[in-house]
Amino acid sequence: MTQRNVATSTVDETAHSLALNLSLIRDEIAATAAGIDQRQLAALTAHIGLADRIFVAGAGRSGLILRTAAMRLMHLGHTVHVVGDTTTPAIASGDLLLVASGSGTTSGVVKASETAARAGARIAAFTTNPESPLAALTDALVIIPAAQKTDHGSSLSRQYSGSLFEQTLFIATESVFQTLWNNTNEPAEQLWLRHANLE
Repeated sequence: MTQRNVATSTVDETAHSLALNLSLIRDEIAATAAGIDQRQLAALTAHIGLADRIFVAGAGRSGLILRTAAMRLMHLGHTVHVVGDTTTPAIASGDLLLVASGSGTTSGVVKASETAARAGARIAAFTTNPESPLAALTDALVIIPAAQKTDHGSSLSRQYSGSLFEQTLFIATESVFQTLWNNTNEPAEQLWLRHANLE
């Protein structure tokens, strides 16, 4: 067998594996997104629309996804801050803290929520755990029915360590953006004027 044949065989096997995993991930996301209580998501969306300012906080990959949500909310004209950035001001009454933690126990996220509550701000959260310390602090709670990242034997997902929660979190926040945008008369060109021009 030539080197070229070996390479072709390897590529074919990898392509087959990729196809299977793309289907797996797509199907898991679709099933999990369908399991979200739309009234919970609607309540969270309403809180975003009413907030004077929006602050987002999350750790790891969840935090990165909330950064993407912050960008989209900024495109809609909201005043948005990412917790931990040096220019983020103090949160206050009338503001909203939007957070995500699969376990609902991430220490930095829970502490930020406690601080926001003391300041009189509202808290909206995404989590898998309705009994968590984070859930107890919220004004709007969206349960994503995915496995927690330490639940390695879960029947909810064959993916690794919280991936399904994070993937569905992205889809959920994008649906919030799309819904809020649909409720405006702003064309995409108007939103684009707010996009970063110092890149």
